[in-house]
Amino acid sequence: MKSLLVVVAVVASLAFAGTTFAADGAKIFAEKCSACHGAKGAGTPGMAPALKGNEFLTKGDAGEIKKIITGGRAGKDKKYANLPIDMPAAPLPDADLDVLVKFLQGDLQK
Repeated sequence: MKSLLVVVAVVASLAFAGTTFAADGAKIFAEKCSACHGAKGAGTPGMAPALKGNEFLTKGDAGEIKKIITGGRAGKDKKYANLPIDMPAAPLPDADLDVLVKFLQGDLQK
């Protein structure tokens, strides 16, 4: 019986290995974005623009925002050419992207 429980536990662990459960948007922002864009989205002079109050986020299309997050911005695609650092791509699972964009468009803007 004990062996069966161990096997079930291992199988369940493997079934969920590599699966990312949707986290909360604020946590994802803190882990992936705040180092450059600031803890409250105010930006970092000479590094990254402010996200709080940014019209691309406040009035933008969620799909376009997701493209920027997952693809980054570099070279001719950079919006802020005066900043020396490119925005790196942040490949995230769809569920995490959804909650991050919701956070960027909602709670971050308050």
